[in-house]
Amino acid sequence: MQKVVIVGGGIIGLSIALRLATRDVQVTILEKNKCGGQASGAAAGMLAPFSEIGEDQDVFFDFSLASLRMYPEWQAFVRETSGVEFEFSSSGTLHCVYHEADLLPLSSRISWQSEYNEDMRILSQEQVLEREPHLSKDIKGAIYYPNEAHIYAPDFVKALIAACRNLNVEIYEQVGEVEIVEGSTVRLKTDTMEWEADQVVIATGAWAMKQGEALGLQLPVYPIRGQICAYLPEKPLVSHIIYTSQGYLVPKANGTIVNGASEDIAGFETTVTAKGIDRLKRWNKKMVPALEEITPFHEWAGLRPATQDGFPFIGRLTNHPSVYIACGHYRNGILLSAITAKVVAEDLLGEVVSFPLQAFHPERFS
Repeated sequence: MQKVVIVGGGIIGLSIALRLATRDVQVTILEKNKCGGQASGAAAGMLAPFSEIGEDQDVFFDFSLASLRMYPEWQAFVRETSGVEFEFSSSGTLHCVYHEADLLPLSSRISWQSEYNEDMRILSQEQVLEREPHLSKDIKGAIYYPNEAHIYAPDFVKALIAACRNLNVEIYEQVGEVEIVEGSTVRLKTDTMEWEADQVVIATGAWAMKQGEALGLQLPVYPIRGQICAYLPEKPLVSHIIYTSQGYLVPKANGTIVNGASEDIAGFETTVTAKGIDRLKRWNKKMVPALEEITPFHEWAGLRPATQDGFPFIGRLTNHPSVYIACGHYRNGILLSAITAKVVAEDLLGEVVSFPLQAFHPERFS
């Protein structure tokens, strides 16, 4: 039986482990801190490639859309395998604009996106307010994306952990730094423990640059702090994802509204700042005026692994054929977990990979 060790227990590492565990592979996860404790557990959980990737079609958009289309089956599999309930909502998105001059770009945007046979359409101000009467009357129109969705990230991470354990994946948390030593097999060492593997997957998100340096690889992954807050209104204020150029609102089944995200460069610092949250407060009232009268009940931050070109790193290293990289998913780790797990499992097992990965190769900057 093949042995694979995955370094990193975020949503990407957990998802890859789960896929491999269904294929008669002995899988071990090594997590420096706590599984899902960084970008994964801190995410708003949007599954919204049409809203977030609007400039033009490229391979990253195709990758993201393919993952969105996998999600109904993927989340159902995680739910069934784990026995853990979590929210998956096909709420749809209203991608809103505030100026008359922005209505024409909406038409340009939908002209190429509609080629993907999605039931999207442009809504007038009246149609937007008919769907969401609590939205600001400053909104001039929107694209309605009915097939976009969101998931409750903290519970989804718990379900992935439970599903992995139910399929006999060994999970080690709080292991600290992991050293990789190659030979006939790969050895992974910490100060107190050691593991052996046939193949290793590095899925450490914003911390992957350090592993890259140890392997002589330029792997430019940078932490971007994303600050988020949440509200608990007395009554529901929105039922769709509300997306704008300056921020978004995601309504959850527990009655809360997640408001994100304020981004800044702060190294590996995850403290919440007044400046970051105040930016959200200044903007969210332009989406839903009633939020000005409500105080957030929760504020938090996570580190998003950004790359120079915005594409993730996915692929095997030329000079280290036992080492596979899967990181740099930036703000789309939740969305891309489904397809990343599928293609990485296929590649590790020597199968035909169902999506071309050349554009994501981890050595493209070397």
